[in-house]
Formats: sequence, C-alpha cells, structure tokens
Amino acid sequence: MSIEQLAETAQAMVAAGKGIIAIDESTTTIAKRFEGVGIENTEENRRAYRELLLTTPKLSDYISGAILFDETLRQSTKDGVPFAKYMSDNGIIPGIKVDKGTHALAGCPGEVVTEGLDGLRDRLKEYYKLGARFAKWRAVITIGEDIPSGTCIEANAHALARYAALCQECGLVPMVEPEVLMDGDHNIEVCYEVTEAVLRSLFGALYEQNVLLEGTILKASMVIAGKDCEEQADVDEVAESTVMCLKSTVPAILPGVVFLSGGQTDEQSTAHLNAMNQLGNLPWPLSFSYGRAMQQAALKLWSQDLKGNFAKAQAVVYERAKENGLAALGKWEG
Repeated sequence: MSIEQLAETAQAMVAAGKGIIAIDESTTTIAKRFEGVGIENTEENRRAYRELLLTTPKLSDYISGAILFDETLRQSTKDGVPFAKYMSDNGIIPGIKVDKGTHALAGCPGEVVTEGLDGLRDRLKEYYKLGARFAKWRAVITIGEDIPSGTCIEANAHALARYAALCQECGLVPMVEPEVLMDGDHNIEVCYEVTEAVLRSLFGALYEQNVLLEGTILKASMVIAGKDCEEQADVDEVAESTVMCLKSTVPAILPGVVFLSGGQTDEQSTAHLNAMNQLGNLPWPLSFSYGRAMQQAALKLWSQDLKGNFAKAQAVVYERAKENGLAALGKWEG
C-alpha cells in the first residue's frame, strides 16, 4: 500500500459522522462478557455473536470500520462468506488487534507494558492477506501513588511507535491506543497531566520511528476523573479538558482521533463525544471506537433468545451506532 493509500484509508476511518466498532475481545475477555449474561463460550457462539454485529443492516451508515480479534478475522458468516470480505463488500474497513496483551514492567511495581513485537512483521503480512487494512495496539497507563513513571510511559510509547512503523511497512494503518485507565480516585486535573505526558511521549516516539502521521489514527482515552473520585466533572468540563489536552499534544496533520469508552456508561460516552464536537474549531475529526458502549445492551437482549432476538439485537446495535454517529457531528440530542 502506498503512502497515499494509507492516508486514504485513515481518512475513511474517520469519515464525517462515522466511527469504529471494537469487537476485538480476546477469547478470555469474551468469556467474561458471555458469562455475565449466561451464554456458553463456544467458538460457534462467538462466531454467531460477531456475525450479529457485523451484519447489522445499514451498519455502514454510521460505522466505518471494525476491529476484530485473530479468531474473528478467520471466520465467516453462516452462509460461508469470510467476515473480512463481507465487511469490505458492505463498506466497512476490516481491522485487527495485534498486540499480545500487558505484562508486568520489570523494575516498575504496579505498572505494565504491552508486548507482541516479536514476530509482528510476519503476522501483519498474513493479516493483510486475510483482508485487514488497519491494526490496533493498546498500551495501558495506570494512575496511582507515584505512578505512572516516566519509564512506563516511555516504554509503552516506544512499543506503540515500533508497532506503527511495522504496520505501515506492511500496508496497514496503525491505530495507536495509549489508554489512561479510569481506575483510581484521582481527579480530572491529575488525569489531564498524565494524559498530556503520555501523548507528548507517544508523538515524540512516532516521530523518532519515522511513522507517517497522515496514515495513523489515535485511539485516545478522555480526560476524566477516576471512577472512585468523589468529585466527578460534568460533561462540559470533560469535553473542554479533553479537547484542550489534545490540542496541546496532537499534531493537526493527524487524520483523526477516535475515543475509547473506557468504563463510562453508554450515555456518558456519547454525551462527552457530542459535547466535544459542539465546541467546534477542531483540527481533526473526533469520533468513537467503542466496544462495550456499542455492544452491551445488544448482548444482553440477544442472550435471552439467541435465535429469536437476533434481529432485535441488531436493531439495538444500529441505534447505538446512530447515536454515536450523531455525537461525532455534535448533533446528538440525548
């Protein structure tokens, strides 16, 4: 893929009023989601659930792409059409999660680094052949007593940048995700400081590794107080703080920013995105790349009757996509 094609794909991922659906839960994570609603964690149930999401009628009205797990990229619809082909034929860009998860960072108690660079070039080549056109790598930053350390931030930023460079070499748009967790009792000011430091380190590392920013997407966490903080900021403060933090750290040449929901409720994640876009005068599109906030209600409904509620659950998925698509334009009315 040429530089121009990488940029075109990245721009298509953040097309006006569209966002990304994240259905890249590992087998272990989806097991927990299924267990919570009483669904047996079998390969067929996982395949059927991903088909429910990806074949939602008119999904591409508000969804530009979907992040898949390795297993899902290799699966097909019940009619035998590979998911990647079905998506491409229906205007949705296939993406793939490529990191190998977090591991304890040596010498930094309580902190983790994301691994998966070993053998990544070959995996990316295979994923491209299977139809993927963008990838995702998630780093995790925890706020706590005396953390995050500079070592943790730099280690994760370096890994994200090496991953991004490899992606572009193999023709895939890298989605870089440095998630600052909501876990903890920190206030919004502390979250701002940490998020700013993380993003500055990330874009410095991307520059050092010769990553083409025009062909890169940032998946960011919002600037928000820890979930155990007694003083929770209102919607407008979260929106203003997040946009200010992005403006001070993210180059304007980046095609766009998509947000993770990160433990927020469905309504919170939509309201915050909407408020940001209502601020106007933004250097880049701000959209969404939600997982739980897109799926939770539909999964619960589907679990009550896997065959009978299939279409009803799809209607819920479409409605959530529409609400977030409108929020990406600042036109959601609640």
